[in-house]
Amino acid sequence: MQDDEDVLDNEDELDDKGESDDEDELDDEDEESSEIVDMDVFSQLIELDEDDPDFSKEMAEQYFSQAIATFGKLDEALLDKDLKELSSLGHFLKGSSAALGLSKVQKSCEKIQNYGNLRDEDADRSLVEHEALKLITKTLARVKKEYIEAEKWLKNYHNTA
Repeated sequence: MQDDEDVLDNEDELDDKGESDDEDELDDEDEESSEIVDMDVFSQLIELDEDDPDFSKEMAEQYFSQAIATFGKLDEALLDKDLKELSSLGHFLKGSSAALGLSKVQKSCEKIQNYGNLRDEDADRSLVEHEALKLITKTLARVKKEYIEAEKWLKNYHNTA
């Protein structure tokens, strides 16, 4: 299995994102964090910390492990040109990302899901296999960068960077 650096490739090229490390700052929806995180969803998650102070932090840590494993599986499915598996994995990571409010990652994973089903929803058209694989290759590279941004934002929020 690949290690985290191999799976994510370009981690060193990205700047830290997000500066909120206090629940009260969640309402300060600056442009940078609103692109990475849907603050409405994330605020609802943070509310669950009232019953279990580490709930959102533990959920984020589980997501990190899950995402890295899923990226590895996506890479393998792409090498195998397994569109069905690519779609399934895109759907899986889309849902996990949505639960944390990671909107950029969620949207890119939805694209991978659709491309794996030979659909380009943005263009409202069907795709042939080679088009889908090309689009998935491009989108997978982008979503890995978006994931790194989201991970840094969440770690910054939870003071675990």
